[in-house]
Amino acid sequence: MVKGTNRRVVVVRSPDPRIFEEAIFVIREDLFHQGASAEKVLAEAKQAARAYLRKTTGGPRRRFLSHIPATLYAGLGAAAAGIAWLAFRFVGV
Repeated sequence: MVKGTNRRVVVVRSPDPRIFEEAIFVIREDLFHQGASAEKVLAEAKQAARAYLRKTTGGPRRRFLSHIPATLYAGLGAAAAGIAWLAFRFVGV
């Protein structure tokens, strides 16, 4: 909690409110004295929000695999075990 001081913040609203409503970034006091533009600060904040979402959701690959039902995983495992058993049975091991 920031108390007794003024802070500059950038609020990035989410296009998809199911993920988050908004992200709040606290801006360093000396940033605009160094010549940073408001557009650059906003772009950096959006990039940080996107990177956080990619890191926490695992990207598209993880989302795809998380939608496969557990029964399909069990069925594929059982089929692989059956095929391995048949292969060993016919080879004579």
